[in-house]
Amino acid sequence: MKLKFNLKYFIATILLFLIEVLIATKLSHLFFVRAYLGDVIVVILLYTFVKSLIQINNNQKLNLGIFLFSCVIEFAQYFHIAEKLGFKVGSLMYIVIGNSFSWIDILCYVVGCLFVSLFIKIND
Repeated sequence: MKLKFNLKYFIATILLFLIEVLIATKLSHLFFVRAYLGDVIVVILLYTFVKSLIQINNNQKLNLGIFLFSCVIEFAQYFHIAEKLGFKVGSLMYIVIGNSFSWIDILCYVVGCLFVSLFIKIND
């Protein structure tokens, strides 16, 4: 593992981030998109972000690490970590960390990581 900028993954990260912003701001009235698709995309976004900055030899381990990281954040929501860290309701960090635990969110992370695994298999 070494620091190495990758333009292809950086562009993918920017595009996925813009999609997430679009979902949060303009498509929030579409329940399926807001509740599920955003959580599927966020793990893909994390994968492309890491790959845009770091050259990693084992992409499946990275994918697993992102899934575990996402689960840790989700379980932290169960304990209302954003509030305990002092973030105000509606603040950017409160929204990023989240405020409610859901097993469905973890299932969405699984789906997103499966998409990443498929991408890895196709491109390796």
